[in-house]
Amino acid sequence: MTSGGIVDVMQDRGPAPLTIEEAATFQATAQRIAGAVNGFMQGKAEVVHLALTCLLAEGHLLLEDVPGVGKTSLARSFAAALGAPWQRIQFTPDLLPGDVTGVSVFHQDTSSFNFHPGPIFSNIVLADEINRAAPRTQSALLEVMEERQVTVDGRPYPVPRPFLVMATQNPVEMDGTYPLPEAQLDRFLVKTTVGYPDHAAEVRVLQAEHAGTGVGHVPQVSSPGEIASLVAAARMVHVAPAVFDYVASLVGHTRTMPQLRLGSSPRGAIGLLRTARVRAALDGRHFVVPSDVQALAQPVLAHRMLVSPSFEASGGSAADAAAEAVEAVQPPPGDGQR
Repeated sequence: MTSGGIVDVMQDRGPAPLTIEEAATFQATAQRIAGAVNGFMQGKAEVVHLALTCLLAEGHLLLEDVPGVGKTSLARSFAAALGAPWQRIQFTPDLLPGDVTGVSVFHQDTSSFNFHPGPIFSNIVLADEINRAAPRTQSALLEVMEERQVTVDGRPYPVPRPFLVMATQNPVEMDGTYPLPEAQLDRFLVKTTVGYPDHAAEVRVLQAEHAGTGVGHVPQVSSPGEIASLVAAARMVHVAPAVFDYVASLVGHTRTMPQLRLGSSPRGAIGLLRTARVRAALDGRHFVVPSDVQALAQPVLAHRMLVSPSFEASGGSAADAAAEAVEAVQPPPGDGQR
């Protein structure tokens, strides 16, 4: 594992905006992490980039796709590359909230209740087939995803940082599932798909399987401490007043579109800002440009919007509406530095 780098840069640093040199260090550090994951996730560079963006923006990721395309492998390879503990929670109809968060257990020897943490207390949590759990169990994630803590018997218990919930759901097989409520969807910073690999990538997957190369061979190239430094650095990326206005205008426009019954929430605007800052730093820039916002509008906003029945009947989707919003709202001129 490489030490130093961004950790040394961010140590004892004031709140000044990120510099050009620090942005370059950020980019190099992030590329090292992405390279380790991409070495296993063949042909999925865009998905890995988006997942890394989500992690460094302190958000959560929802992967909606058919089985067998690598959703679980994505979570495991990230955990391996970061040297971070991870847990898998298989969501089923009989799963209880305490199975996720943990429970207080009475100990006779001390005549007291002691809290036993659940699998949610990990750096990376894979919530597999999240829509198969009952709404009561799904709601157990609401507090921890937003506030990074679990409250049991009136006492708050913070989860480790960094903290990423990577949830999966199958959009094809809907028997025995419970659709995620809007409040739950809004907790996810990004929603995307993994998709099938192209022919060349699938050949490499087969060759790796034949050679016995599994996710356990993903090298550790980072650490939770280094991720914390990257998160802190991303917050210092410069955002011009015109870019703030652009984000607010873009999200506000979704609330007036006839194609939508429900536009994006203010949490969507905050998520768009946070991911745009990370995208700028991943590109080695110390400032956000309008194209950062435009590139992330669909994965950050679409799942927070509800399309109208007429738009859906015509074949339109929330992703289409997000693209139309980007086309309709004029971006600010210039390079985003002022």
